[in-house]
Amino acid sequence: MNKYTKSFAENLKDLIGETTISEFAEKVKIPQPTISRYLSCQRQITFDNLVALADYFDISIDVLIGRKDY
Repeated sequence: MNKYTKSFAENLKDLIGETTISEFAEKVKIPQPTISRYLSCQRQITFDNLVALADYFDISIDVLIGRKDY
């Protein structure tokens, strides 16, 4: 696991907030098991999903993966 995988997981948890993983997965059209694996650092995100999440939260990819602060 690289350092960005962990930063991404932590940032995604913060951004999801109180929303359940199932609700969030439905909103962003990414399967719930995939989101769960991202959050537990068991899977690296695909480029398409990274772009989709950055667009959904209206933040840059650099912020999402932890290369830059919010």
